[in-house]
Amino acid sequence: MADQQLGRTMKWIYRSVLTLLVLLIIFLLMKLYPFYDAFLQVIFTLLIPFVISMFLAYLLHPIVEKLHEQNLPRWLAITIIYLFFFGGVGYVVYKTYPVFLKQLKDLFHNIPSFVDTYRTWIYSMYEKTSFLPESVHDRMDNILLNMEQMGEDVVASIGTKLTGVFDLVIIIAVIPVLVFYMLKDFPIMKNMLWQFTPSKYRDEGKEVLREIDKSLGGYIRGQLLVCFFVGIISILLLWLIGMKYPLVLGGIMGVTNVIPYFGPVLGAIPALIISLTMGVKMVLFVALIVLIVQILEGNLLSPFIVGKSLHIHPVLIILALLVGEKLAGIIGMIIAVPVLTIIRVFIHHIRLHRHKV
Repeated sequence: MADQQLGRTMKWIYRSVLTLLVLLIIFLLMKLYPFYDAFLQVIFTLLIPFVISMFLAYLLHPIVEKLHEQNLPRWLAITIIYLFFFGGVGYVVYKTYPVFLKQLKDLFHNIPSFVDTYRTWIYSMYEKTSFLPESVHDRMDNILLNMEQMGEDVVASIGTKLTGVFDLVIIIAVIPVLVFYMLKDFPIMKNMLWQFTPSKYRDEGKEVLREIDKSLGGYIRGQLLVCFFVGIISILLLWLIGMKYPLVLGGIMGVTNVIPYFGPVLGAIPALIISLTMGVKMVLFVALIVLIVQILEGNLLSPFIVGKSLHIHPVLIILALLVGEKLAGIIGMIIAVPVLTIIRVFIHHIRLHRHKV
């Protein structure tokens, strides 16, 4: 009995010391962050092509496997995929990039005039609310200054990031090569992964990965396809009503749609803000387009293409999105649902394992 009590005490001490060490390491990493920030940025830049290539290979792998099952050699299946995927993407980029860049430059060039328009409205509001206390006007000044500063920061950030992306020609050239070898040598890479996995965990690990791929793979592929259709429909409708920068604004609406619930709202904000400078009629048209696109996405595209592959309650998804936004901003919101799906699969298998034991 005394030995059992001693053993429990030692385990408690061990866990306490381990917890303190983990907390100390986290504290030191937070304090020393400025010293290794540059190093992490270099590592992140080097990893970008590999991460993008792994993601593309993951999306294209099921198609390659289906073609391979039709007695096509693996290299031929990959070549066919390359001709359709990279050839199609390259053609679309070749045709739309000059127009997109022209609209983007025009948008940046006209931002000061947009700000002037909003400033005129604010001054008009001052005149109409002259009877209000001075403290209210001071508050309005602070709100205007904060909005202008926020807009300048966003524009500067977007400009910097776009410049960085467009300058990475080498990375763009490397990605198709990496994807080719990842698709070609996928069975070899999978066998190497299992060799590094302890034998007692291999069967369970395969089951976990199959469940993750079943839940997550269909969702990601379907969500990207929905985003593509939302972007195309938004661009066409904005162009038909004569809205400025339809390619840029419609593209934003399509890309942000990857974020459940919040994405459509975030994507509609730029179009609505710019439409305000073009008159009430244009605002109503843009709001109607946003409504139409969301009805199509919510009632036709998502149910038909994505379905209900996640089986996660909407409340949990919204909570994950809020946590992701707090931790990593927009990127955090994009990866929140995939991370939540992986966690759900792990919890499910842990519960099954406990019941078996």
